[in-house]
Amino acid sequence: MALAVIPARGNSKRIPRKNIRPFAGKPMIAWPIEVALASGSFDRVIVSTGDDEVADIAQAHGAEVPFRRPAELSHDKVPTRPVMVHAIEQVQALHGPVEHVCCIYPTAPLLGADTIRSSKQELIQTGADFVFSCTTFPYPILRALRITDDGSMEMIWPEHLKTRSQDLEQAYHDAGQFYWGRADAFLEGKPMFGPGSRPWVLPRHLVQDIDTPEDWIRAELAFQVLRGRSDDRLSL
Repeated sequence: MALAVIPARGNSKRIPRKNIRPFAGKPMIAWPIEVALASGSFDRVIVSTGDDEVADIAQAHGAEVPFRRPAELSHDKVPTRPVMVHAIEQVQALHGPVEHVCCIYPTAPLLGADTIRSSKQELIQTGADFVFSCTTFPYPILRALRITDDGSMEMIWPEHLKTRSQDLEQAYHDAGQFYWGRADAFLEGKPMFGPGSRPWVLPRHLVQDIDTPEDWIRAELAFQVLRGRSDDRLSL
């Protein structure tokens, strides 16, 4: 079985109820649910939540909510891995063995169905433990600065002061959209960012964290532009 798990708490401190807040005309969580279903990559698309309103909205948009996430896994300090382990174990108890799992964050409206399909093939063809979304930093991190205790500035890596930017190593960061993996890799606690993982590199225009109201506005504007473009290089 191939399983999509969308972990969605009801509470959010910086943007209240952000997982179900209206985004481009629909609850935020509706977009990744619809993309997961449209990808044709899953036998089941489930939402892991302990919140009844989130569950109702998720089901209205086509996801399954076959269990409620327990309270001890629903507060804001719980990492994603134990939530995923709980979901996999619950689904296996209800429906049988799970082979491949994709964790899709509910605030990933820029994620496209083609990306889900292609990254799944990467997981299967390479035999990796995980394939996860990442993107490049917009500026060379080896040129990063710090503010010192006395308020002045200094380079963190001063040895690269005169290194040409094109000669600096390219750095990447987690895009926070999806994490494909083998079910046993999730259950065994294998590291997401370890030697058994492969990156799925996204262009920066398809990556937007949504942690502040400003992030939300930027993501909605990007979404509207990308949905309206016919250029395949910019489409979702």
